[in-house]
Amino acid sequence: MESVVVHGKKFNLYLKHEQVIEAIEKMAVKLNEELKDKNPLFIVVLNSAFVFASELITRFNGPCEVTFVKLASYEGTQSTENVREVMGLSEDVTDRTVVFVEDIIDTGLTMLMAKDKIKAAGAKDVKLATLLYKPKAFKHNYYIDYIGIEIPNDFIIGFGLDFDGQARNLRDIYKIEE
Repeated sequence: MESVVVHGKKFNLYLKHEQVIEAIEKMAVKLNEELKDKNPLFIVVLNSAFVFASELITRFNGPCEVTFVKLASYEGTQSTENVREVMGLSEDVTDRTVVFVEDIIDTGLTMLMAKDKIKAAGAKDVKLATLLYKPKAFKHNYYIDYIGIEIPNDFIIGFGLDFDGQARNLRDIYKIEE
């Protein structure tokens, strides 16, 4: 589909499924090289990262564990600049290598909060993996270890990303038409 309408707003095709998968495969190569003997704990940030996480983690060749947290910072098409922990972490991260798996990093506030909290809980190493990164929206000063695709500061949907709960099931990624 070249375009879709969600909640009365038009979105145009931005990234085809094949482009997204290619980026994930490149990230997986780097993950496999750097973490093969570390038995990482992948922490998937719900809801939007579940599609990306499935594709990425099934390409990881070493031993690992997977768990989930639910953090919320968006309402509609805008970040609220307020991160809420809807579902927290129950695993012990002491002396573990932890990899946060996030769908998109824009302002960076959500991952800043999450990374600081996991470090304070005793993680040995905390890494960040994001499918999409908006460098022009990024407001913090920390390193992102694994970036799939850098994109402009546009609102996007598809491949797990939603607009008020809709469009997560789209295979491609679409950006809002201004």
